[in-house]
Amino acid sequence: MDTPFASLPGAVIDDAGLQHVGNPMVEQRALAEGRAVAPLADRTVLAVPGEDRLSWLDSLTSQALTSLAPGVSTELLVLDPQGHVEHAASVLDDGETTWLIVDRADAEGLLAWLLRMRFRLRVAPRDAGDEFAVFGGTAAAVAALTAAEPSGIPLVWTDPWPDVSPGGWAYAAVDPHPGVERDWAEVLVSREEERRIADAAAAGDLAIAGLSAADALRVAAWRPRWSADVDERVLPHELDWLRTAVHLTKGCYRGQETVAKVHNLGHPPRRLVALQLDGSGSVLPERGAAVRIGEDAIGTVTSTARHFEEGPIALALVRRSTPVDATLLVDTEDGPVSAAQEVVVPPEAGATANVPRLTRLSRRAPAK
Repeated sequence: MDTPFASLPGAVIDDAGLQHVGNPMVEQRALAEGRAVAPLADRTVLAVPGEDRLSWLDSLTSQALTSLAPGVSTELLVLDPQGHVEHAASVLDDGETTWLIVDRADAEGLLAWLLRMRFRLRVAPRDAGDEFAVFGGTAAAVAALTAAEPSGIPLVWTDPWPDVSPGGWAYAAVDPHPGVERDWAEVLVSREEERRIADAAAAGDLAIAGLSAADALRVAAWRPRWSADVDERVLPHELDWLRTAVHLTKGCYRGQETVAKVHNLGHPPRRLVALQLDGSGSVLPERGAAVRIGEDAIGTVTSTARHFEEGPIALALVRRSTPVDATLLVDTEDGPVSAAQEVVVPPEAGATANVPRLTRLSRRAPAK
C-alpha cells in the first residue's frame, strides 16, 4: 500500500497500511499512554452534506441523529430487514456536513447503498478519502495534530465506548469494564497534514504506532469492529453493540423490529466472549478459527491480538448456550490451545435479564 510512512525505520506495510515500526508491544504502550499516534489507513471517510442529512440518516440507521449537535460523537449501524449488521460508521457532524469514519473495506458498499437511498432529499453523499486521512490515539495525542475544520469545528471523533449512549443498553456486567481504561479518539487531517506528520516522524519528532498496536488496544477493550467481528448473520445484541450504536426508542428504520423483539422478548442466539489464550504457543489463531468444547465446535474467533500486558487475547462469537465457566479450545496452525473465557454478553442478555455483576478476569499486572 502507498503510504508516506513507508520510509520509517522498521516499517512493516501490508494492504491495510502500516502494521508496525519494529516493536508492536512498545508501540501499544506508547499509544495507550498518549505518547504516539497511529495512522489508520484501514479507515476512510465518507461525507454527507445537505440540509436533510441528519433526518435522512436517522430514518435509515439504528442511531437517533436528527438532533445531533455539531461536534458530538456517536456511531450508527445499517441493518438488513432481519436485523443483521450490514454496515457501521463512526459519526461526527460539523453543522453543515455529517462525516462518517468507516472501515475502508466497507466504504464502497456503504456509499453505494446511501446513494441508492437518496430519493429526492437534499443530501449528497461522497467519498472523502482522497481529501482526509484518519489518525487514532488518546484524545490529548490527536488534539496535538492539526484537525481538518471545513466548517470551523475540528473533525475529532471521540469513541463513546463503553459508555451507554442515550437510548442504548448495556449487556456486559463486568466490574470494571475493560473499555473504561481505553482513551481513544480519531481525527481527520488533510492529506497535506498527513505528509507533515510523516516528515515529523521521520525526523524523530513524533512517535508513530502501527495498526497492530491500535487493534490490540481495541480487542482488550472488547470493542466491536465491522471488519473483524461482523459476519453475515451477526446481530448488534451479540456484540454488546446496543451500548453505543443503537437507539432503542427512536422511530422506525430497517431491522428495528428484530432489534426490539430480540431485546424485549428473547435472547441473541450467539454471544461475544473475550478469551485469554494459553501463552505457551507462538501462533495466534486466525480470524474464523473454530472455538471448541472438546471436539464440539461452538463458535468462531473474530479478533486476535498480543497485548502488552495481557498477552495473547481474542474475541469470539459462541453459542448462547455455551456454559460461562467452560474452558474452551481454539484451533491454531500449531494445534488447539486452551482459552479462559470472560463473559461479555451473558446468555440471559435481554431487557428482562437480571445479570449479576462479575469481577473480570485479567492477566494484567496490578497497578502500583
